[in-house]
Amino acid sequence: MITVITYGTFDLFHVGHVRLLKRLSELGGRLVVGLSSDEFNKIKGKKSFFSYEERAEIVAACKYVDDVFPEHNWEQKLEDINRYQADVFAMGNDWEGKFDFLSDYCKVVYLPRTEDISTTEIKHKLAMLDSKMLDDIEGALHDVIDIVKAMSISK
Repeated sequence: MITVITYGTFDLFHVGHVRLLKRLSELGGRLVVGLSSDEFNKIKGKKSFFSYEERAEIVAACKYVDDVFPEHNWEQKLEDINRYQADVFAMGNDWEGKFDFLSDYCKVVYLPRTEDISTTEIKHKLAMLDSKMLDDIEGALHDVIDIVKAMSISK
């Protein structure tokens, strides 16, 4: 059986993640996922919406994933390849070339990402939505104040 290993944060799990995991699973019979721990995300300057435990539960529930384990640092990949006896190391093509050094130990593959969707973009849109909602609420409060003032004057 061919074992495929991949890594990621998988925060705000979305259709792009599902499609990538599906394509990764099609490269072999077993897919194992190294999931960035909360501590490792801090080192990378990232903050996940969901905790490691929650993200691990979500990713493990995906039918394409056979095992999930914590990724604590950049250097553990070779140890993980040996531990899981990985035949293929695969990542999204935004990492193209960064892990070619692992080709001495297994096949290295970079797959295209799902276009028009990313966790970063989702977070950006949510942040904009929050700002717009706050502006709408502020505008509504000013309207209420104007109505109350008008009612007070008319008395």
